[in-house]
Amino acid sequence: MNKAIDLYLTVLRNKKTKRCSFQKNANLISEILAQQTLLHIQTKQVHIETPIDATEGIERCDDVMLVPILRSGITMLPAFLKFFPGASIGVMGLQRDEKTAQAHWYYHKLPTITSNQQIIIIDPMIATGGTGIETIGFLKKEGIPEDKMLFVSIISAPEGINAITEKYPHVTIISAGKDKELNKKKFIVPGLGDFGDRYFGTEE
Repeated sequence: MNKAIDLYLTVLRNKKTKRCSFQKNANLISEILAQQTLLHIQTKQVHIETPIDATEGIERCDDVMLVPILRSGITMLPAFLKFFPGASIGVMGLQRDEKTAQAHWYYHKLPTITSNQQIIIIDPMIATGGTGIETIGFLKKEGIPEDKMLFVSIISAPEGINAITEKYPHVTIISAGKDKELNKKKFIVPGLGDFGDRYFGTEE
């Protein structure tokens, strides 16, 4: 794993970390993940002219749509827009029931989908995989094939990864930290607590 990610992730995991530092390190990890996501984007070779001579380079083949899962997914959006400027943005609103750990829809809005679109789903945490499965299923119904979707997270549990890949094996998952398990309350272990509460300051 990238040493910078390990450094930033350690700060996020530490329960003593203050909100300002939590936000800063979450944003830094998001930038690294956005850069890593570029490695999975299809490119084509192009001929260009420099001020000195002609040369070959590459550019993206596909349009990109960023799809943050509310609410925590929006924290990763600014970092991804740095690396995918001009990307269209779709929003998925799902909330996990803390008693059942099931994801429930409350909002969704997508821009016009094109035939050559690469979808990048962003959500800081993959726990049970429920919100990811719901989001991918919704996007498939809109005509987007699995192999045109990337799912990017900061930390994930094996249960969530396995649930998503079992149902949607052609979706590529990129995660900075892969933890060991979920506990009885369906929280990631060792995890970092509730990402959204710590980032937005809504801890009880």
